[in-house]
Amino acid sequence: MHGPASSGWLLVALCAATGVYCLLRMRSGVEEQRSAAGGEALMGFGMAAMAVPAAVFTPPAWVWPGYAVVFGAAGLRALWAARSGRHHLHHLVGAAAMVYMAVAMTGSPAHAHAHGTSGTPVLTGALLLYFTGYVLLAGVRLIPVVAVAGGGAGVPPVPAPGGGPRAGGRAATGWGDRPELARACRLSMAIGMLAMLLPL
Repeated sequence: MHGPASSGWLLVALCAATGVYCLLRMRSGVEEQRSAAGGEALMGFGMAAMAVPAAVFTPPAWVWPGYAVVFGAAGLRALWAARSGRHHLHHLVGAAAMVYMAVAMTGSPAHAHAHGTSGTPVLTGALLLYFTGYVLLAGVRLIPVVAVAGGGAGVPPVPAPGGGPRAGGRAATGWGDRPELARACRLSMAIGMLAMLLPL
């Protein structure tokens, strides 16, 4: 019992920290960052609440249908936003996974993901494949690109992550607008989603 509870608390901490960072990103001066960060903060805090170990708190039965409604609405918003950018499709899949887990928990009052008896194997497998692929791809994208040693004068310099320097050598964007931090945030949530889906 101690092992699963401690891993549950680690998952709660990871998702809550990600949600807090996404809230901070909502103060960005970049409109696209602000719009994506709101949905990601909701996802982070929702995952943190869902991951609380059942031995500590078993929510009332009405919580899971409420989750399904909230994340169903978030999925519709992501579907609407996908018209302007395909990265919103990832938000749509994440919201669908949260709805799926909430529906699975509705059928089992004592945290269905802790017992592994509730999910539909085909849908669980498809979500696991998606989030595994996303984690691997996002992880590769976070590996810094290094200029080839001895590239010579004909090789253009590799741009700095975050948009390149301004005059004076400072980064052109604030720390909340750096794309690698946003990717790390999404990577953390995808890892958390994998951890939550595996027991289904």
